[in-house]
Amino acid sequence: MFVYILVPDGQPLAIKCSLEKSLKSGDYNLTWYKVGNQTAVPRDKLSRIHQQKNLIWFLPAMLEDSGDYECVIRNLTSCKKMFTKVTVFERIDGLCLNEKFAVEEVIFTLSSAKVVCPHLDHFRNAKNFQPVRWYKDCQLLEGKRFTFTNRDLIIFNVTVHDRGNYTCETTYTYNGKQYNISRDISLTVEAKHSPLPPQILFPKDKGVIEVELGAALSLKCQARLGIKKQPIAVVTWDVDNIPVKYSDFSRFHEETHFFEGREQEYYRETTLHITEIRKEDLQTNFTCVAVNEMHNTKATVTLQLKAQLGLPNVILIVGSLVLLVAIAVSVMLYQSFRVDIVLLYREIFQPYSVKDDGKIYDAYVIYPKSHTNEANFVEYFVYQIMPDILENKCGYKLCIYGRDIYPGEDTASAIEKRMQKSRRLIILLTCQLINCKEHAYDQHIALYNALIQNDTKVILLEMETIGTYEKLQESLRFIVKRQGTIKWKEQHTVHPQSSNSKFWKQVRYHMPRTLRSSYSANTG
Repeated sequence: MFVYILVPDGQPLAIKCSLEKSLKSGDYNLTWYKVGNQTAVPRDKLSRIHQQKNLIWFLPAMLEDSGDYECVIRNLTSCKKMFTKVTVFERIDGLCLNEKFAVEEVIFTLSSAKVVCPHLDHFRNAKNFQPVRWYKDCQLLEGKRFTFTNRDLIIFNVTVHDRGNYTCETTYTYNGKQYNISRDISLTVEAKHSPLPPQILFPKDKGVIEVELGAALSLKCQARLGIKKQPIAVVTWDVDNIPVKYSDFSRFHEETHFFEGREQEYYRETTLHITEIRKEDLQTNFTCVAVNEMHNTKATVTLQLKAQLGLPNVILIVGSLVLLVAIAVSVMLYQSFRVDIVLLYREIFQPYSVKDDGKIYDAYVIYPKSHTNEANFVEYFVYQIMPDILENKCGYKLCIYGRDIYPGEDTASAIEKRMQKSRRLIILLTCQLINCKEHAYDQHIALYNALIQNDTKVILLEMETIGTYEKLQESLRFIVKRQGTIKWKEQHTVHPQSSNSKFWKQVRYHMPRTLRSSYSANTG
């Protein structure tokens, strides 16, 4: 017979010969040997490995001590031997436990269970033996569910969640030297067989299942019957109170299997296969029956034909589809004609007065100033076309530098005040504005109001093709990325412009509301 013992290197170990239990009282001699060595283990207490009374002591055990040991018991009539296999493994610094060399223990889910710290029988009665500390997965065990005896751990209300790796630790002093003792335990928790009142998980009692005539059908019944495999466990189907296996219907047959769930709960599932649904099945009760050694329970279901799609349902579905299509088309039309719709709404429902916001101008116009005496289209656009369209025809009031800032005024102060009194900022983007190294003061103030104070909306008019906008200053690029630009694509002409062109509709869309009275006065 072999006994297997695991111990970390550098820790003490004492082994008792278990053959002593089988001997009757009387004279006998017990001697320990290491297998392969004919010399008995010395009885000198100063020797690291020695025999004391009938125990073999390792103080401490070292890696080279691994091997087989035998205790030989001789009396007047016989000689008996017992072998003990000792494995001394290396304790790695910083590793709180070594799963590879853990002692395996098994307990069951009970009200309480005991976990033993192994190979401490011959230490616990010593005066220098300290109480044992217990850890689970390297965390100190605490709480009302755990209590500790001299060397054992008691766990109350044991569940499968208590499985895992445990470590017990203590110290032992011998000849003035203190030794650390630790044992690693791999704990398995198993549930003992116990029945539970059978519970049918599905189908639900009095359930109704929709079917089609001529089609096949599979009815599943699943029931929980207890903890671990049950000696009596039946889940079956009855057809009008007759078990399927006793019925004459070749269309019906059962298929059964079982499985374990959480907490080792035992489940059984039986599927009733019906190859063809017939009219008489619609007046039939299908009953799932679950039985164990405690009790039995039932759940009955019936079949009914799937609802046919009648005229009211068709009308409802068609109406819903038409409504969805109408909504989708409306959204597409709004996206395509959003500007025209908003402008039409303003024209029809424009109030005769708007709330006084303290502003004087509808927009302040920023454009690149020419440093030559030659006329250019941008200035013509600012001084002629814009006022004609936005002021004369649409009723807006613009503030244009050079026209609405009076001689003698402090330019910087006048620009800042005019912008504060304007509801919008219109910036004309041209190549001249982009390539200008020193940006005009009104441009700086406009971008500050738009980006920092965030109280004035900006309208960007792209008068020339700019390209990728890489040469724009960063603040302008940010505004372009956020809201885009309105591109001027009309011919440079001195002929009167139409306020209903695509370009001017876009500008009007981004402009604030105007007074109907003003608009009417200018268009009437």
